[in-house]
Amino acid sequence: MNAALQRLSGVALLGATVVDGGVQFALAAPHAQAVDLCLFDATGQTETQRLPMPAAVGGVWQALLPGATAGLIYGWRVHGPWDPARGQRFNPHKLLLDPSAASVLGSYEGQDIHLGHRAGAPMLQDTRDNAQQAMKAVVVEPFAPAARGSVLDPAQRLICELHVKGFSALHPDIPPALRGSYAGLAHPAAIAHLKRMGVTTVSLMPLATCADELRLLTLNLRNYWGYSPIAWSAPTARYWSGQPGTTPRSELRAMVSALHDAGLEVLLDVVYNHSGETDEQGPTLGLRGIDNATYYHLDSEDPARYRNWTGCGNCLRLDHPLVIRMVLQSLRSWVLDYGIDGFRFDLAPALGRGTAEEDYAFSARAPLLQALADDPLLSRCTLVAEPWDIGEGGYQLGQFPAAWLEWNDRFRDTQRSFWLHRDVGLGEWAMRLAGSSDTFEPRTRAAHSSVNFVAAHDGFTLADLLRYTERRNQANGEDNRDGHGHNLSINCGVEGDSADPQVRAQRSQWQRVLLAITLLSLGTPMVQAGDSIGHSQGGNNNAYCQDNAISWLDWENADTGYADFIASVQALRQSRAVLRSSGWWQAEGADQGVVARWFLPDASSPRPQDWNDPARRTLAVQLDWAAAMGSAHHAGALHASCLLLCNGASEPVRCTLPPGAWFLLIDTAGGDSPNRRLEHVEMMPPGSLWLASAAPTST
Repeated sequence: MNAALQRLSGVALLGATVVDGGVQFALAAPHAQAVDLCLFDATGQTETQRLPMPAAVGGVWQALLPGATAGLIYGWRVHGPWDPARGQRFNPHKLLLDPSAASVLGSYEGQDIHLGHRAGAPMLQDTRDNAQQAMKAVVVEPFAPAARGSVLDPAQRLICELHVKGFSALHPDIPPALRGSYAGLAHPAAIAHLKRMGVTTVSLMPLATCADELRLLTLNLRNYWGYSPIAWSAPTARYWSGQPGTTPRSELRAMVSALHDAGLEVLLDVVYNHSGETDEQGPTLGLRGIDNATYYHLDSEDPARYRNWTGCGNCLRLDHPLVIRMVLQSLRSWVLDYGIDGFRFDLAPALGRGTAEEDYAFSARAPLLQALADDPLLSRCTLVAEPWDIGEGGYQLGQFPAAWLEWNDRFRDTQRSFWLHRDVGLGEWAMRLAGSSDTFEPRTRAAHSSVNFVAAHDGFTLADLLRYTERRNQANGEDNRDGHGHNLSINCGVEGDSADPQVRAQRSQWQRVLLAITLLSLGTPMVQAGDSIGHSQGGNNNAYCQDNAISWLDWENADTGYADFIASVQALRQSRAVLRSSGWWQAEGADQGVVARWFLPDASSPRPQDWNDPARRTLAVQLDWAAAMGSAHHAGALHASCLLLCNGASEPVRCTLPPGAWFLLIDTAGGDSPNRRLEHVEMMPPGSLWLASAAPTST
């Protein structure tokens, strides 16, 4: 192709967009002095043409390439000062990947030719040309807008967090050619397991094209979790099956469609807080060479270095209008091209950090967060925050905009402490059970704002939480120094696996307790996919780089009884309206909503001193509709009262039940059949949870 670029008068989308008559290209680089669009042959190995872009308008270099079509392979060379001490790292010797690419050819394999600086001399420019080995963008045909999933009642949501590859990589009922791929998760056998549990929402770990860290590559490891993005809108080819007639883009779109057809909402974990270029010693793959000072927060005292609130070496400048534009366009592409229904934002306080003049403080009214609220498409998506980063003021649980959900680590730690270590009082524990109203202001936040979980990808699996008191992360190559050191875990008497029936029974009971309390607490419950089958990672609590059997779900040794247990609790949650309240629990005497009445084992109401008494480990809560108080025992199952009894003590406790007929629906100790009518006084087993209702389940 020998056509010349034509200047555009309008505003083009960032990246490459097929239009009538050619392809529009646009790159945001306000400090650049010149930009070249570099075209390559079909192999991506040979540069065939280098086209100077017309002068930038508003910091964006944009042009039309007449006659260009989908399939064209391209990259950028950006000219400007090389002055790391001033935060400028332009190096036209390096071919750069378009951060808004929709498809990527090639991968980063750690070659030092991708360094913008000379190895061992960080202030000197490396003048070797890296084009042959560099990742490149591929122009794609536009998709028609994808169909969205059904709108869910947020009070009925059950989230399952999963890794696309790890979920199906070892699944025996999925054809080998599809295992570990987008198509594998779309397979009926995979979807059947999710539906079996009663899951409403799948939360997918990151799918954007990423660049593995050099340290991992030298150890023959990969960033398996995918938290090192380099092209934020391009689905990674790592999870593509390679089936004829498909591409990573088409296969992902088909996967989301299959999940939608099964009635599932699809959330995507997205990482806009940092890039895979890591710190100042890292490679120049994209943003660093495009416009370092525009895209990254630099250290004001030493602009050759980066702010690092993420622990990953850099932080994107999400207060800059052009960076916000890139992020919003990327989010819209996941929605419009693939049908994604919402997003979980990694290290989300970084999205709301201000400028140096504001001391980089977090604000729920920060430009990017406000832009999301104002966007007519994205504001209708489900938005979930991981509400912490590692910078000053980085713990922001409860501080995100009103419509957001937030991962609640206080729920996680309180449940682990109360049940496994018996060192949290009834007051703190009841607050988490009741939705964490001390954290999520009831006047402005919904009752489902708290995402309640006990285990997630980051940390021990639920099975390992009960097998290991110490992490086992040696395979990560950091001498077991990485990962959480404070896990609030126990081993039930034996470190690691055990064939002892008593140890296994105790671990199984604790898993059921923790799963049940997660699903029955007020808020949005979330389980990890592997916890539905008792998956262990051998004690590795930071398996981010383990793309192998450590992380892949072990279906051969699956204990599907946990999936059945989750399903039974979720079914009860759906069948009893008081268990899926859309509003906050109310105190006795309220005239509307669900009323919560709290009882000690002798059926008395807790006194103020009881809530903080460390000796008290047993509590019950009765949930009724305010209008039905006193008459709930005559209502149908849907509107019947429920009674949740929790004994966190190490011995059986004699419990006096509130007046009325109560039918036992869930017993985590496994000693009773469903629908047994409880006596007025019952001996409750140690470390157990019961759910009873004024109406039995239908048989």
